[in-house]
Amino acid sequence: MATYRQVFGRAEFRALFASMVVSVAGDQFARVALSLLVFDRTRSAGWTAGVYALTYVPSIFAGPLLSGLADRWPRRRVMVVADLVRAGLVTVMAIPSLPLPVVAALLVVVQAAGAPGNAARAATAAAALPGDEFVLGKGVLDMVVQLAQVVGFATGGTLVAFLGPGQALVADGVTFVVSAVAVGFGIRARPAPGVPEARGGIRLGRWWADLRAGTVLVAQTPRLRSLVALACVAGFYVTVEGLAAPYAESIGGSAQAVGVLLAASPAGAVLGMLIVARLPSPVRMRLLGPLAVAASVPLVVCAVRPGLVVTAVLWGLSGMASAYHLPASAAFTLAVPDHRRAQAYGLAATALTTSQGAGIALAGLAATAASASTVLAVAGGLGVLAAGAAWHRARRAFGTG
Repeated sequence: MATYRQVFGRAEFRALFASMVVSVAGDQFARVALSLLVFDRTRSAGWTAGVYALTYVPSIFAGPLLSGLADRWPRRRVMVVADLVRAGLVTVMAIPSLPLPVVAALLVVVQAAGAPGNAARAATAAAALPGDEFVLGKGVLDMVVQLAQVVGFATGGTLVAFLGPGQALVADGVTFVVSAVAVGFGIRARPAPGVPEARGGIRLGRWWADLRAGTVLVAQTPRLRSLVALACVAGFYVTVEGLAAPYAESIGGSAQAVGVLLAASPAGAVLGMLIVARLPSPVRMRLLGPLAVAASVPLVVCAVRPGLVVTAVLWGLSGMASAYHLPASAAFTLAVPDHRRAQAYGLAATALTTSQGAGIALAGLAATAASASTVLAVAGGLGVLAAGAAWHRARRAFGTG
C-alpha cells in the first residue's frame, strides 16, 4: 500500500499541496473581506449576501465551459496563467473607488478563471502520483480544502480587521502569485495531453467539439455516469448546511450551537477521508454504496430533534460517511482518458455543485412550509433511496452484480 511518506516524497505533489493551501486559504480571506467591504459601503444585507453568492455561482457554468482548456494546453501553463489572472483581478477589486457592480463583475471572472486551473491541478495530480498514491494524494488535497476553509474563515475576520478589506484583497492576490510560483517551479513541464489537432487555439468549433466529446463520454459510459450519480447524492445530506440555524433554534440552541453544527460535518469528512484513504483499494470500492447510503441515514434521526450533542455526533457521522467521495472521485478521474480528463472533471464538479446548491435551495423552500427537523428527515430518507438506486446502477456498471 502507498504511504503518505511516498506521496510527500514527490516534489510535484509538494508543489501542488503548497499551491492549494495558499490559494484556498486566500479565497476564504477574500470572501470575508468582500462581505465586509460590500456591507460597509451599502449597509445592505441583500447586497452583501448577493455578492457572497457570486463566489459560488460561476463554477456552475465555468466548470463545463472552461475546464477543457486544461486538455488543450500544457497543464502547468494553465495553472500558472489562471493564478496570475486571478491575482491581477483581485488586486484591481481592492481599489477603493471601484463601483460595486464592477466589483461584482470582476468577482465572477475571478471565480470562473479558477475552473481550468482546478481541472488542471486534478489532472496533474493523477499524472504525478502513480497507483494508490493518487488516492492518498487526492485525499490530502481534499482535506486541505476542508481545513483551509475552516482556518481561512476563522482567521479571516482578524486579518481583515488588521489590514482592512482592501488590503486583505491584495493579500489574496499575493496568495495567487505564491501559488503560481509554486506551480511554475515545482511542476514538471508536460505537453498538452489532447490529440495533436485539438491542442492550442480557441476556435469555437474545436471548443464545442471538445465540450460535446467530454459530455458524451461521461453520459454514455455507465461507469462514469454511475460515479457522478453517487456523487450527486450529496444534494440530500448537504441540506444540513442550509438548515443548521433554524434546526438549532428548534432544539433550543444558541448562535454558538449553529457554529458547532456547521463544523460537525466537515470535521467528520476530514476524519472519514483519513480512514478511507488508508483502506485497500478493493475495500474502498466495496464501501462506496454503503457509505453513500450511510451519509443520509443520520438526517432521518433529526425527525425526533435530539439534543445538540447527539445532533452534532450524527452530522459528524454523516460527514465521515461522505468520505466515499474520495474513492469515487479517484476512480472517476483514472477511468477517463488523459486527453479528456480535465473536461470530464469540470463536468462532474459542476454536477456535484449543482446538486448541492439545488438541495440546499429546495430544502430552504420546503422549510417555509414544514419544520427544519421534518425537512432534514425527509431529505435523509430520499437520500437513502437515491444512494441505494445509484449504487445498484454502479454495481452493474462495474460488473459486480
